Amino acid sequence: MKIKKRDSTAILNSLAGGVVPNRGLHYIMVGRTEEAEQILKDLNNVKNGTSSIKFFIGPFGSGKSFIQALTQQIAFKQKFVVAKADFTPQRRLYGSEGKAVAIYTELMKNLSTSTKPDGDALGNILEKWISEIQAQVLQEKGYGSIEFDNPDFVKDIESKVFSIVSKMDELTGGYDFARIITLYFKGFIEDNPELQRSSLRWLRGEYRTKTEAQKDLGVRTIIDDTNYYEFLKVIAKFVRQIGYSGLVINLDEAINLYKITHPQSREKNYESILKIYNDTLQGNVEGLYITIGGTPEFLEDERRGMFSYGALKRRLESNKFETKEHRDLSQPVIKLTPLNQNDTFVLLTKLRDIHAAHYGYETNISKENIASFLKKEYARPGANENLTVGDIIRNFLGALNILHQNPDYDYSKIFSKEEGKAEQASPMTSRFAKLEG
Repeated sequence: MKIKKRDSTAILNSLAGGVVPNRGLHYIMVGRTEEAEQILKDLNNVKNGTSSIKFFIGPFGSGKSFIQALTQQIAFKQKFVVAKADFTPQRRLYGSEGKAVAIYTELMKNLSTSTKPDGDALGNILEKWISEIQAQVLQEKGYGSIEFDNPDFVKDIESKVFSIVSKMDELTGGYDFARIITLYFKGFIEDNPELQRSSLRWLRGEYRTKTEAQKDLGVRTIIDDTNYYEFLKVIAKFVRQIGYSGLVINLDEAINLYKITHPQSREKNYESILKIYNDTLQGNVEGLYITIGGTPEFLEDERRGMFSYGALKRRLESNKFETKEHRDLSQPVIKLTPLNQNDTFVLLTKLRDIHAAHYGYETNISKENIASFLKKEYARPGANENLTVGDIIRNFLGALNILHQNPDYDYSKIFSKEEGKAEQASPMTSRFAKLEG
């Protein structure tokens, strides 16, 4: 297998640690082709000026985080800016004491582009944009070089910047956003890093009092619990104005909204989801693609889940004609199921090859060995209820590490074929029989 070292490193380290890698997903994508095609269709629509929201719903271990990571990789190729955040007890869509703006700040912390995929890309986006404006002014006005000591050059750049940020005024919060962008540009021109840092701090929603923001920046507003969503819409429009396709937001661990104990607070969070749903699907915002990952309880529980909120239930109920074989992936809710045994077998085969390529050895693990390994995994007590694909992956990579680092290790302890008792322990193991021999 030909694979870049940093891709194989990300894949092996992340999967061994129980998390989804941020890169190289195309090497390990199995059984999600239809979902990937739908995500690409959705993003192409958003690129053309619409917005959309998707709910990835499935039990723990069904691949919700993988699908969102895949969404990010597809979005990067389509020139989107991507942000991600997990819901926690301290990060919500609605809340006081900074609990709502905390989700915005986390999104801005993890803001990424294809050239800076690991987060903290806001400053890079602005720097790149200003550099592009400089290049345009040089070409259009015939300047020989960048001349910050030339008032005419600076004025021409300021005019270009204003022509873009002034378009934000029509959105709620757009005027304040434009003013901060202008201050950031001023800090760039005047070589004032403190002004730039303060501007970025404001844009990330890190100011907690208006007094502090006014002292540092001379502005009377801040991004807070009550208005952060409006600024997400402003940012979506801004990145489109400066050449990106739009903004993708991946929100995971929505089970933490389901777990909110106070009924009114929980309902307010669902009300926020309804507002986002209506905005994205009614055309009130453009260039925004939001995904939310949650469990079936988060969606369908009529006491505490989104179905407890009547307006959401009506909007999110599945197509009544949908079956497991005939799915409607265009609807807002995509229900995920864990990879089946055959897909898991293919995935382990890919990981075997990646491991060998990464460490530079020729593998002697056969497909029959992998099939017997899976049989043993599924034969473990409680496997039907508790075993996830993530568990199998970690165990398999652990086995490969042991064999690679310890050439004298008894190979048969991991890959010997189980007969009789193990075969009878779980009827699922018989499904691998066709993979052997």
